Amino acid sequence: MDSPLDNPPEIKHLALLEALYATRSVTRAAEALGQSQPAVSIWLAKLRAHWGDPLFVRTATGMWPTPRMDALMPAVKEVLAGCRRLSESHAPFEPANSERRFVICMTDASHITLLPRLLARVRALAPGITLSAGRIDAALPADLQSGAADLALGYLPSLDAGMYQQALFDQDWICLANAHHARIRSDSSPDWSLAAYQREGHIGINAGTGYHLMDETVRRLRVDRRIQLELPGFLGLAAIISTCDLVATLPRQIGETLVRSSGEGPGKRPLLRALPCPFDIPPFTVKQYWHARYHHDSANQWLRRQCADLFMPARPVQTP
Repeated sequence: MDSPLDNPPEIKHLALLEALYATRSVTRAAEALGQSQPAVSIWLAKLRAHWGDPLFVRTATGMWPTPRMDALMPAVKEVLAGCRRLSESHAPFEPANSERRFVICMTDASHITLLPRLLARVRALAPGITLSAGRIDAALPADLQSGAADLALGYLPSLDAGMYQQALFDQDWICLANAHHARIRSDSSPDWSLAAYQREGHIGINAGTGYHLMDETVRRLRVDRRIQLELPGFLGLAAIISTCDLVATLPRQIGETLVRSSGEGPGKRPLLRALPCPFDIPPFTVKQYWHARYHHDSANQWLRRQCADLFMPARPVQTP
């Protein structure tokens, strides 16, 4: 004799059980399902035969479940809920109505340069969405794979193999100094040569975007760079430079952003000044990275599209 598991009921039949359990009426259940009353009566007869139980019995107050139906109902609800989740997973992402939380891993430089623009765009298009800035650390590949992080932004050569990636923009290098630095004599023709660079005291940024490119170049060219302050990142750099005569060498985007946001001193001049780097440091490319598991995820695609629209000229996606 076949067991109930050999020929499980169809989803539409389970939906009938749920509707009958809620309405206690064959007529109202049929209306809720968009079916005729004879059709749902046939379905109910099949279900009674399948389980060998009446499931629902007619009373003066409607169709009431049997003890067997009461026992089955939690499993019926669980199966239908799972089916609804599967259906919803294929629905297009609607940012304007979403309350999704996106985790974007980035460096502190990106907190200053990229995050404000991305936040403004997301708030305009999808006010219910939350952005969370995650860390760039050894757990990043696993976080992108598991979905604990949705996206990574930055110069991250360790992710170039095994992740989808899209180049956003290229970075070269500049120097940042106090706008009133006494030894930089003129706006039009500053005394800024390699010799002048080596005479100054410097702030060393010991981590973050492209640090090893600059460090390796300084050692290879034997540039005499006298470090008088070491920082673990770019946060606080503008405030420090605006109050001293030390110089920092850093990627162009973060440097120019700090100049624009540094405020104005006497004569309405910015408190900071960008200068060309007097020796050649290899440029690098800032990219966005995501795991192959989420390449076709509509929410992830939407987030990537916002980053691309904001930060890049037209460039192709590179596959793992």
